Amino acid sequence: MVKGKIVACCGIVCTECPALIATKNNDDKKRKETAEMWSKAYGHEMKPEDINCTGCVSGKGKKLAYCAVCEVRKCGQEKKVVNCAYCADYVCETLGNFFQRAPQLKANLDEIRKGLK
Repeated sequence: MVKGKIVACCGIVCTECPALIATKNNDDKKRKETAEMWSKAYGHEMKPEDINCTGCVSGKGKKLAYCAVCEVRKCGQEKKVVNCAYCADYVCETLGNFFQRAPQLKANLDEIRKGLK
């Protein structure tokens, strides 16, 4: 965790994620804004109705459709790590490729990893 926050395998701080915030608050305006922002940022069209998530680290509940195909999440679950900072293979090729699309997440995992030494 980064300073008491829940961090997903890829480095997303779940409690700061706009999808989780929109879901918790049932905020359709935030869903629309997030869908537009992520569609542009990640080159994958998302619709406001796609923005429903209770956190990718939670075992139950709503997940983004992408969670079903996310290789980083799948690997982390298979290795049973809290997040990728705890993995002996950090930074693997899969995670490195993900960081190319979301470089800001590497800093979160790097901070956790520093605290593990």
